[in-house]
Amino acid sequence: MDKNALFYKLVSFTTSVHRVTHELTKDAKSDSITPVQYSILEYIAVSQPVTPSEISDCQYMSMPNTSRELRKLSEKNLIEKIIDTEDRRKQYIRLSFNGEKMMKEAFDSIESRFQNRIQDTSKEDLEEIERAIDLLQEKLFY
Repeated sequence: MDKNALFYKLVSFTTSVHRVTHELTKDAKSDSITPVQYSILEYIAVSQPVTPSEISDCQYMSMPNTSRELRKLSEKNLIEKIIDTEDRRKQYIRLSFNGEKMMKEAFDSIESRFQNRIQDTSKEDLEEIERAIDLLQEKLFY
């Protein structure tokens, strides 16, 4: 196994993932939020509850910028902050009711595009794709 060639296949694959993600999510977000805010909400939706530092790390943002965006999302009633009962300095972020509703609408739009993309895929190929995703998640994207 040529690990260098495998690395370049990974680079090509992740580039394709970014391209397809862009195609699937294009125009899925509400006009009331910025792309950065959408990205934060999407991360919270699939990982909640999360800490501000986890958001900062995942989004490649400084903590001051993360705090500013979280404040804006809180002002729009899209997120809620929860204080840790054991360590009051620590807080968690989760979607509010309005945030859940917004992200459900976005995910519904994305799912519709995804379903259109795979509509002619055979049952066997869909099962193989699912196994490949599970394997990548287990071995590489843990």
